[in-house]
Amino acid sequence: MSHTAPDGEVHRADIKTPTGIVIEVQHSTMTDEERESREKFYENLIWIVDGRSFRKNFYLGWMLPDPAAPGFEDIVWFQQPRRAFRGQVDSTNSISPFWRISAERGHYPGLTRENLGLVTGLVEFHDGEGIRDQVLADYMGHQQFDWVRPRRAWFDAECPVYIDFGEELLYELVDYDESIDACVRLVSKRKLIHDAMVEDRAEDIATRFYPMA
Repeated sequence: MSHTAPDGEVHRADIKTPTGIVIEVQHSTMTDEERESREKFYENLIWIVDGRSFRKNFYLGWMLPDPAAPGFEDIVWFQQPRRAFRGQVDSTNSISPFWRISAERGHYPGLTRENLGLVTGLVEFHDGEGIRDQVLADYMGHQQFDWVRPRRAWFDAECPVYIDFGEELLYELVDYDESIDACVRLVSKRKLIHDAMVEDRAEDIATRFYPMA
């Protein structure tokens, strides 16, 4: 489907849903300029990046709860070290270790989430398996990851980015919180297709529950 910008530049969308969401499937590398141009033109856009060429360089890690879920306000998650992504531990079904802000106040009086950046190192480390049931109850597909030699352009995207490794699940690049540098959200292809047909905004895909017929 072709669209012409006011300056005469022609953009050809791969898919446009009845609700107005544009889906661009990207197989090759892309410059920042080209990505920014398409995002500015379409606005209501999602990227699906063909990740098969770099699948061996992408490692899924510890599980995290939905960042919006209540009950985790006291928790600071542990940033997964790279060695934990290299098969030395089974991280893909493990809960991220953490600290509790309230427990750390014995070492750092007045500590809050807002002033964590002033602390050089938290002390009382907790094994994530101790809160497995709580995390799984609020698990929405969020997991830490490591991407060796990543394609940096996608981290700067203004529109949602999903990586497709040719599996049933897509990996959406997401921001989590101040403690986690790299997080993805696992979304089924069926869910993405369904939501792209009923949601009006790209950012609302896979954020709400609809009974699946």
